[in-house]
Amino acid sequence: MIHRTRLIILNTTKIGERSLVLHALSPDWGRRSFIVSIPKGGRMALFQPLNILDAEVTENPRSDLWRAHGLSAVHALTGIRTSAAKNAMTLFMSEVLYRTIRDGAREEGLFEWCERAILTLDALDGDYANYHLRFLLELASALGFSPSLEDLAPFAESHLCDIRALLQSDFGSCMLVPLNGEARGEIAELLLRYLSYHAETRIEARSLRVLKELFR
Repeated sequence: MIHRTRLIILNTTKIGERSLVLHALSPDWGRRSFIVSIPKGGRMALFQPLNILDAEVTENPRSDLWRAHGLSAVHALTGIRTSAAKNAMTLFMSEVLYRTIRDGAREEGLFEWCERAILTLDALDGDYANYHLRFLLELASALGFSPSLEDLAPFAESHLCDIRALLQSDFGSCMLVPLNGEARGEIAELLLRYLSYHAETRIEARSLRVLKELFR
């Protein structure tokens, strides 16, 4: 059976010279892995983290690894791909999603929320240094946790006032909460600990170091 679907790329694993496993999020199956063939001279740019692809998926009754083909980008994401800072954010966001969402997990509305988060980052102009912090707070909500100030307080350490400001601000105001790079990094780390606690898995994001350097 062949299905038409969309995929958000979370990570990839290369197999040999001509095959790639896509670890992806789909509206139909939640997180799932798919194998794709890469033609000679194929565009690897298509498989960058958080690209949103249109795909045909062929079920394999003998394997959980289904084949995806007929791939094309749904959105150009020009605002992201022409910005080193936004690309760094997508690396962080995809790494967090990859390490948080379990294979086979399907949260209602999660794909649509992720797509909106990606398109919002793509469209932002100007102040977005706090975007990954807002992303982590909204991800907690999308996964069914309750990121209230009371819930976050045990993880907040010296940043309780900053977290209150991030939580209680609308989107535009949240982007303008005054934080330096060190504070952003520390808040991101404590929010990852919060997510780790509720997801019952250790979530580490090596790409966070790049964001600390970019948004000092």
